Amino acid sequence: MKKILLLSDTHSYIDDQILKHAKAADEVWHAGDIGDLAVTEALKNAAPLRAVFGNIDDHEIRKEFPLNNRLSCEGVDVLITHIGGYPGRYSPAIREELKADPPKLFICGHSHILKVMMDKDLGLLHMNPGAAGKQGFQEYRTIIRFEIDAGKIHNMEVINLGRLGGGNE
Repeated sequence: MKKILLLSDTHSYIDDQILKHAKAADEVWHAGDIGDLAVTEALKNAAPLRAVFGNIDDHEIRKEFPLNNRLSCEGVDVLITHIGGYPGRYSPAIREELKADPPKLFICGHSHILKVMMDKDLGLLHMNPGAAGKQGFQEYRTIIRFEIDAGKIHNMEVINLGRLGGGNE
């Protein structure tokens, strides 16, 4: 069993609240728009990290992390990218790969919109953790934690990090 912390769109922002959740995870997955390698260094100090670069990420981040990360975790085929869209509206850059060889779990960021939904046509679970950083239009900063065990995804929980303008609710 692996405990996963999923986040995206940090835009150079990391805080103790995020790191507290990262330290409780077996792995941290970052779905792009990291912003600064200091973010990934802090996350790596908390737990093993898997990440992809996003559209705002510079050449240093792009040298360290791929555009797409296809991996297997505890029997679950996972594909992580930054700009991916969602079921029925996938990004053209990833659409054909999803149709040709759908993963069990498809993760992306970019939109800053928290979304977890099944794609019944492709038989995959889509996750976008929203945005953990303080830049964007989202009302709340969010991350997702879940467990993967023996090919199944369990105990998924959205963690609200508070309003974008400050203050928890």
